Amino acid sequence: MTWSAKQYSTFEQERTRPVRDLIAAIATQNVQTAIDLGCGPGNSTQVLAERFPDANVTGMDSSDDMLASARERLPSLNFEQADIESWNPDTTFDVVLANASLQWVPDHAGLYPRLLSKLNAGGSLAVQTPDNMEEPSHRLAREVAAQGPWASKIGSVRHPPRHSATFYYELVQPLCSSVDVWRTTYHHPLVGGHQAVVEWFKGSALRPYLAPLDDAEKQAFLERYLQVISQAYPALDNGTVLLPFPRLFVIARR
Repeated sequence: MTWSAKQYSTFEQERTRPVRDLIAAIATQNVQTAIDLGCGPGNSTQVLAERFPDANVTGMDSSDDMLASARERLPSLNFEQADIESWNPDTTFDVVLANASLQWVPDHAGLYPRLLSKLNAGGSLAVQTPDNMEEPSHRLAREVAAQGPWASKIGSVRHPPRHSATFYYELVQPLCSSVDVWRTTYHHPLVGGHQAVVEWFKGSALRPYLAPLDDAEKQAFLERYLQVISQAYPALDNGTVLLPFPRLFVIARR
């Protein structure tokens, strides 16, 4: 299941807005070291470096294509290839950022305490995860996968489970000096209409469904997905689709 930096970056402005809101809320001062886990094409790493210009900022991702794009964007920064699930460095950081990446990693009950252990005293873990598993975009993807001729291949595909704000607060609060949790629904105007909605999720949520399919099956799946998405998200008079996108934010400070 490969990542495409070009596909993901099609909606870079919209995808970057939440991480700007997240990083602006980090209270840690005198940041000397920061890391961006699941940095993608480097858009979030750039925001992190701009917020803490005196810090040694590192980006980390598992995708060759994403890292190539990030290195081209930010040649002066260090980027490393690794998986978040197995990431366990000897060093610690003042800020650990994870923007729209931890939703791909299972076992958050174990993951979040491990990430907190990589913080210096007073350091912050800043996380943003999409909270849209029950939105039409995801619910309809599951239905199309289960009902089409490809059901034997992808009918049982599921994303790792998401959790509530209460789950994360109770998980990290005993380990931290302060915890800030909030949920925001962004409404992204997609001027490309319903096809733009499909293109958005081709770069993220649809990847596990599309990866096992051959080219003909992918095309048929996307055509069916476009049909049901067109019914679920009414277009405005000018053809724009306003895509609601809820996201969950957590800033935990040691």
